[in-house]
Amino acid sequence: MSVQDVPVRVERRPQMSIEEFEELERHAPETVWLEFIRGRLAVKRGPDGNRSEIIAWLQRLWAERERAPWLYAYRGLRTEADRMGRVRPDGVLAPERHFAGHGAWSDPAGVFMTVEVTSGDPDTDWHVRGQKPDGYAAAGIPVYLLIDRDDRSVVVFNQPEDGRYRHEEKLPFGASVKLPDPVNITLDTEPLKQFSD
Repeated sequence: MSVQDVPVRVERRPQMSIEEFEELERHAPETVWLEFIRGRLAVKRGPDGNRSEIIAWLQRLWAERERAPWLYAYRGLRTEADRMGRVRPDGVLAPERHFAGHGAWSDPAGVFMTVEVTSGDPDTDWHVRGQKPDGYAAAGIPVYLLIDRDDRSVVVFNQPEDGRYRHEEKLPFGASVKLPDPVNITLDTEPLKQFSD
């Protein structure tokens, strides 16, 4: 093997410390949501009407079930293997009162599922499709549900292992989507068709 054939692993230094990020995030305007993904500052676009409706639709589904966990909107989580990531998923499924007494950023232990809905912003959506699945898997979150309005599809990631989800299933809007344990529910995604814009 020649020197040219040896893969070079480039270590990216974080743009700032986690303390500097949290200070910056505390002082950001309410209209700006900041996240820290793989040591990089990311700006998350706030929800438009359709994105808000999708989260409300999911919240209603869980509210109608007896003894169901709660779907919390925009709950701050510590992610990645070292818990140095800071993200605000569109939805976090966890037991009732799970986050009582927590500060702005919670450890993901006990979280059943995270939900992200694409926003139409290329930078934000790149993180949602490309960076966040690995961060959620590395944090041990059992299920990640991606609702991709651009692609009109639902992607279910599960079986986190070694910082990646081992299983991924992509289905079109309108399909019945089985969310595996510990979520264990089947979603009729037909209503998502009206919110795809």
